[in-house]
Amino acid sequence: MKATVLALALACSGVAFAADTSTTTPPNAAAREAQHMANLATLLDLTDTQKAQVQPILQAEHEKMKAAFEQAKASGTKPDFAQMKALHQQIQTETLQKLQPVLSALQLKKFQVLSQMHGHGHFRHGPPGSRPPAAPATAAPSSG
Repeated sequence: MKATVLALALACSGVAFAADTSTTTPPNAAAREAQHMANLATLLDLTDTQKAQVQPILQAEHEKMKAAFEQAKASGTKPDFAQMKALHQQIQTETLQKLQPVLSALQLKKFQVLSQMHGHGHFRHGPPGSRPPAAPATAAPSSG
């Protein structure tokens, strides 16, 4: 159950973030996080200046969510889903407020759409069988 809460907390953290590539971050995680930031920069058409401003904002959001999860885990009690969801929404609202002066109105709207898609599992990665099966493709009639 704790793994589910962690997955929920991390999946709900909005959009992928770019990480500080400190020595405590495993190389593959740092590369993955850097790729997420590069993808976000492409999707939002961020300038180099915006990238430098957005990265620490998203990193702070991630750290707050991680700290909340660690605090819940350390308490030894099962975290309340409603409380965790409310905390996530509060952190996400704070992040959007911090991004408003950095992003254009269009970029901010794109960010919100990406956040919603990420939070609803459109970008979810999990073990095989964790996603509903795809609809079967219909075969085109053969001419022969």
